[in-house]
Amino acid sequence: MDDEPLSGDDEVAFVTERNLRVLEAVLFASEAPLSIDELSPYLGEGSNVEKLLGLLTDRYANRGVNLVRRGEGWAFRTADDLSFLLRRQQTENRQLSRAALETLAIIAYHQPATRAEIEEVRGVQSGGGTFDVLLQTGWIRMRGRRRTPGRPVTYGTTEAFLDHFGLESITDLPGFDELKGTGLLSNRLPPNFQVPLPIDGPLRDDEDPLDAEDHDQPDGTDS
Repeated sequence: MDDEPLSGDDEVAFVTERNLRVLEAVLFASEAPLSIDELSPYLGEGSNVEKLLGLLTDRYANRGVNLVRRGEGWAFRTADDLSFLLRRQQTENRQLSRAALETLAIIAYHQPATRAEIEEVRGVQSGGGTFDVLLQTGWIRMRGRRRTPGRPVTYGTTEAFLDHFGLESITDLPGFDELKGTGLLSNRLPPNFQVPLPIDGPLRDDEDPLDAEDHDQPDGTDS
């Protein structure tokens, strides 16, 4: 009969399937990647969200959309081999200037980096507008303040940056061999040249938390 109680294994399977459907619905409805902490409230107490996400990832592995990790968040995204179909329909609303692209690349590889450190790598001064644009895209953030005279703001990338460029973590940025293979690095590099290793985790020992007033300065201008 339909109202017969479920056996132990059947009940576990039923609860698991229900939780998978809940995760599927919540992730599908969200534009931005969601972390485990953000997903947990939608599930029953004691649910192993990480295990459920693994099951859902396997379920969508060969479909037109995949469940992918972006930093600490999870999201449904078009399968890599089909992404070209959507690129035909995409329109870039805002073209980043060369200065903004260079600044973004330097922050990505050198983070945490101050404005002075970014300008030293670029060889020119960066206008406040460049940082405004990058902050507005949500691809960079103010991390903290360097424990040096003047306490300059340090910058790093965000999960939105990872999501836009299809990276699970900042360590997935192209390395030396990949950059050289694409022709983005000169063949006449110094023998000791190395691609920087970025750090996007907690504040380092040489960083202090942001001051309260920093959040009111849209471009993170050092006070």
